[in-house]
Amino acid sequence: MTEQTYCDRLVQDTPFLMGHGSLSEQQVDRIILQLNRYYPQILSNKDAEKFRNPKASLRVRLCDLLGHLQQSGERDCREFYRALYIHAQPLHSRLPSRLALRPVAFLACLGLAAGLALLVYCGPPDPKVLRGARRVLGFSPIIVDRHVSRFLLAFLTDDLGRL
Repeated sequence: MTEQTYCDRLVQDTPFLMGHGSLSEQQVDRIILQLNRYYPQILSNKDAEKFRNPKASLRVRLCDLLGHLQQSGERDCREFYRALYIHAQPLHSRLPSRLALRPVAFLACLGLAAGLALLVYCGPPDPKVLRGARRVLGFSPIIVDRHVSRFLLAFLTDDLGRL
């Protein structure tokens, strides 16, 4: 399985972002302003004015912006996702491309936990074999807990929120 590029993700997420009520006019304007101010090589002043034109409908402006970013390249799409995260975090977490990544992340964590458990409990009982490894693995829940527990709790709360 190959990793999706940001441009691929933007193609996948465009119908969702174009849906009615997904992004407000203020959020789109903030994203455009951020891309223009912090990254003028992504959106020039002329492009920013075109995408913020109040005479055009929000849907048309957003469609033009997403098309422009898809043609611009990977870095521009990545910066769009960064701006989307900053200005519309709840929407960013519901993107179809992000929802597709969740089962993979959960299975990776589950596989890691099962592998560690098998190594600790099914390893050879000889104390000379893997003596140092058992000490490290004995403390691994403490080490792993700090770094992984936030991710696992966020994953569980997202799933529980949909029930």
